[in-house]
Amino acid sequence: MTVPAAENPDTEIPVVVVVDDDPMVVETLAGNLAHADLKPIPLVSGQAALDFFATGQPFDALILDWQMPNIDGPTVLEKARAMGITVPAIFLTGLSQSMYEERGLALGAVDFVDKTKSFAIILQRLRLALAGAKGGAGGEAGGMVKSVTRHGHLELQSDSARALWQGATVPLTLSEFRVVQLLAAKGGGDVTYRAIYDVVRGEGFQAGAGEDGYRANVRALIKRVRQKFRDLDPGFEALENYPGFGYRWRADI
Repeated sequence: MTVPAAENPDTEIPVVVVVDDDPMVVETLAGNLAHADLKPIPLVSGQAALDFFATGQPFDALILDWQMPNIDGPTVLEKARAMGITVPAIFLTGLSQSMYEERGLALGAVDFVDKTKSFAIILQRLRLALAGAKGGAGGEAGGMVKSVTRHGHLELQSDSARALWQGATVPLTLSEFRVVQLLAAKGGGDVTYRAIYDVVRGEGFQAGAGEDGYRANVRALIKRVRQKFRDLDPGFEALENYPGFGYRWRADI
């Protein structure tokens, strides 16, 4: 669902459902989203979220806390998917262990963001999720057309931002998925550090110390991605480094 912008009837405002049992977190996040030209629907419990879903009112994205009393975030997402709600979902939580991230992605979330991150990062992740959903939008509100590409043992499902390696799901975050998608699309061609970072944070975003400080962030991201593939396949060698330039995805694997 999108609503017309007051200033321009032709501009559509994405509707974002925010679910957290802490009223202050919900109020703050909802306020920030409103200032970012989004329309938040703040809800303060898992049950409130399920009650809202039951109304059938469409929306464009879902931001969920993980730990909530009575009905936690994973249960909310599981029930939403069972109800046919396919909008991109992001977990916003203080749980940083990989096992939670992996479970969230397995339930159908497109990203898993630490609550300690700044709102600017949360907003960027949300915009990436919304852009991905819009790019695959189907005829129904919140629906997406499935798009699958294959690169050797790698399968990429654009509708759910899910990657499979030799048939097994790789628990990538949305940002990690986009990086793998970029690399694989080059078919063995080299991709610069800057191009990779632009996919994650947006073109021209600066980070780290010095003009090329973002390279450390890219190296850390690639290290996480490579390890997730190696957790499934210890012999994984498809992601290669081009020292001083960037990375490539081997087209022959």
